[in-house]
Amino acid sequence: MELAVTNADFYLKILRPEDTAVVHAYFRDNATHLAPWEPLRPAEFYAPETLRVRLSNAFNEAACGTAFQFGILSRETGDMLGACNFTGIARGPFQACHLGYSVAEKQQGKGLMHRALETAIDYLFREQGLHRIMASYIPDNHKSERVLLRLGFEREGYAKSYLKIAGRWQDHVLTSLINPHDNA
Repeated sequence: MELAVTNADFYLKILRPEDTAVVHAYFRDNATHLAPWEPLRPAEFYAPETLRVRLSNAFNEAACGTAFQFGILSRETGDMLGACNFTGIARGPFQACHLGYSVAEKQQGKGLMHRALETAIDYLFREQGLHRIMASYIPDNHKSERVLLRLGFEREGYAKSYLKIAGRWQDHVLTSLINPHDNA
């Protein structure tokens, strides 16, 4: 599945096992840039064979509606520019998920993530019927804070020692966005 972004030189795509090489290149090329914001991972986590299995599982989750992991791909080169992941989708009375995202170092400051998330969030709200999207960020990650605030996410709390990122338990600011189209 692909989502077009209006007037953009990129598109969103649910990644498949066939995309292993482009995903591997993204994480290889951005390992140092992403390290402060990611959990420590064993070396094999990004090995092509392991990525292929994870991409297969993620594609199946999208087919079941339990997670949507989008690659942000360049229309011109096919390179992966970033990712946005909507995981832990809960149905029933909750209709919510968690959002995580990353952007290539060379793509920072171009508005790419904002435009990609606008499109993906619209899909999750309108097509998947979700009511709430939750996102958290490390307090000194001001770039992430700005992206979320610009998208309309509201601060809901502060979680001490919330996630183990870059090898240590770190506090996070908790935010959420409520579906503006959900009046029921």
